[in-house]
Amino acid sequence: MNLMAYLLRVVVAAGIIVAVSELSKRSPRYGALLLSLPLTSILAFAFSWRQHQDLASISTLAKDTLVLVPLGLPFFVPLALASHYGWNFYAAFAAGLLLASATIGTWLISASKCSDA
Repeated sequence: MNLMAYLLRVVVAAGIIVAVSELSKRSPRYGALLLSLPLTSILAFAFSWRQHQDLASISTLAKDTLVLVPLGLPFFVPLALASHYGWNFYAAFAAGLLLASATIGTWLISASKCSDA
């Protein structure tokens, strides 16, 4: 991959992060909407297609993403409940990381056992 393509990816990713941050200052709901869009997947599929033009690979990536996205959802639960229960950001963030890690770890162990059988 050449340097310009790499820099373009970095600039696009940084732009999305800044856009979410700025939009959420004005409207948390619209910031959440932008954050919830599968922008990472959209960009990854587009860049992958441009680089490899392999639809079978993109299809496999899309199927795996569809199956794996729910594993990260527990991360949001403590953050969503934080203000209701008076938790501080760092405690809720850490709890979210632990929940998501436990979910992903459980899935990895389960997947490993299934592939060993």
